[in-house]
Amino acid sequence: MTTYGRRTILRGIGASAIAATALRSLPAFAQDRKAVRIGYAISKTGANAAGAGITTTPNYLLWVKDVNDAGGIKLSKLGVQLPIEVTEYDDRSSAEETVRAIERLATQDKVDFILPTWGTGPNLASGPSFDKFGYPQLAATAVTDMAPQVAQRWKKSFWLLGGGHDYANALVQLLVKQRDAGKINNKVAIISVADGFGIDLSKAATPAFKDAGFELVYDKSYPLDTSDFAPLLNEIAGLGADTFAAFSYPPDTFAITQQAVVANFNPKVFYLGVGTAFPVYPKIAGPNHNNVMGIGGIDPDSPDIEAYFKRHTELIGEAPDSWASAVTYSSLQILHQAIERVGDIDRDAVASEISTGEFDTILGKLKLKDNQLRSLWTVGQWQDGKFVGLSHTEREGAREPIVPKPNWTAA
Repeated sequence: MTTYGRRTILRGIGASAIAATALRSLPAFAQDRKAVRIGYAISKTGANAAGAGITTTPNYLLWVKDVNDAGGIKLSKLGVQLPIEVTEYDDRSSAEETVRAIERLATQDKVDFILPTWGTGPNLASGPSFDKFGYPQLAATAVTDMAPQVAQRWKKSFWLLGGGHDYANALVQLLVKQRDAGKINNKVAIISVADGFGIDLSKAATPAFKDAGFELVYDKSYPLDTSDFAPLLNEIAGLGADTFAAFSYPPDTFAITQQAVVANFNPKVFYLGVGTAFPVYPKIAGPNHNNVMGIGGIDPDSPDIEAYFKRHTELIGEAPDSWASAVTYSSLQILHQAIERVGDIDRDAVASEISTGEFDTILGKLKLKDNQLRSLWTVGQWQDGKFVGLSHTEREGAREPIVPKPNWTAA
């Protein structure tokens, strides 16, 4: 028997007053509607809790607050503006729990819209459930080369973080320029987590490096939940590679950094996966975070990003990450605008609007192509306290990479 940690919350200043005002003008057939009901299952415990707690949950809280503080969601066909009410479950970092919670949200709680969980594997695993119950799925934290296929299979699914080939090819293109400029040699070492994310990135990167004329001197995967990376790093250290790339999850990213410093493993390019863009990374790496590269990035000069960082920090007490956080918040802006354009809780019509419309977001104007976001930040680097975008697709504000990375300093 599954036990659900259910919380129903009506968030925002003056939410009760918003609902009361809305009800006075609500058509008779909808007199029982007091809110737009949003549900989600998110990892509050378990292995995915760290990632979800930085990238996903804070943005859900911020969006609900922003919308409710502004008066709620306008449903013009009902002649009403209603606040958001949230029903939340802890999926315990289990794809099976996510699927069960989505079924419960759809059939028992009967929420109007369901927001996705965190991570590539859980989003792919829950896609059939979103499709079965007819809910749009705005997968803002899933990196998968399967996006074109699953978007065709699940017509209401939307894949906003690109595929492994996007990130791998961008990294390779960036490194080709550094190699051709004489800043790095031709040798590359790769390690990758044996999960959907790491498999996708490694599968794309291996041929991309070889096609670009790099010598791949090391390419191994490691099991999920690995904590000791010293054996891998020691093997790589003697191979003479100037470039080290780890397609890693947050716990691995942090451990690899710390253990590389201890081992004085000091390649000229030190590139890591998920977690490098997290605001906690400089605290974990200390001064050694400077010029570390990783997946993602932002344009720190964007006024919309600056304002978003400020609101996020004021509410959560910490800045967002500098990659998927902004994509997650933008996905919620897309959902909000699509609902208001439709003017009703019509999930088919909302999904159609998401698929075809153009939306104003903190990342600028966004329009999906074949249910995918193709305007992506791909490679970032810590520079002067900010994780800035280096390589990108159709995005302004990229910075030049700093290569080589300075040597580690003692703690």
